[in-house]
Amino acid sequence: MSRRTFVAAGAIAVLALSACGNGDSSTDTADTGTAPSMSASAPMASPSAAAAQFGPGCAAVPTDTADPGSFEAMAKVPVATAASGNPLLSTLVTAVDKANLVDSLNSAQGITVFAPTNDAFGKIPKADLDKVLADDATLKNVLTYHVVEGQLSPDTIAGTHETLQGDELTVTGSGTSFTVNDTSMVVCGNVSTANATVYIVDTVLMPTS
Repeated sequence: MSRRTFVAAGAIAVLALSACGNGDSSTDTADTGTAPSMSASAPMASPSAAAAQFGPGCAAVPTDTADPGSFEAMAKVPVATAASGNPLLSTLVTAVDKANLVDSLNSAQGITVFAPTNDAFGKIPKADLDKVLADDATLKNVLTYHVVEGQLSPDTIAGTHETLQGDELTVTGSGTSFTVNDTSMVVCGNVSTANATVYIVDTVLMPTS
């Protein structure tokens, strides 16, 4: 899949996308709303791996299975829809919607999303965040930097991964403790949605290009 095509088609940050929250360029290409075609060889999370969420931030996820933000409810719907029910991810959801990425993310098959929490976006000075939100190309660039092909389990997430934006991100750690790009901690990991595995992070990830 051409990563530039996905960036044109359509997550944390500046945006930098969070698995618990409340719908690509040369970055100036118009969004087609087309879902990225995923490689057939992309690793998929096993049912057992998908069941084990971890991290202190998971305590903020609703426990009532009828709540759209609960782990059980999120597992039944695609990732952008799942995030919209999660109270931790409302800022991310707003950004994804503004960037016209909802359909692209919901229709993608087998992806991993590093989803920034509302507090992660809150670390960004308001003037800087407003500037990013006002620039569709920059917003898409930041959000797609939070997405990786393949559903990465905790056993396979450590390492360097190419994002749909085109740059790489690096995850370090093991067990239930992981850091992305040496700055963003995974606060709730291995959250399943119908088409993605989500790792909620405490800092928006920023691409280098």
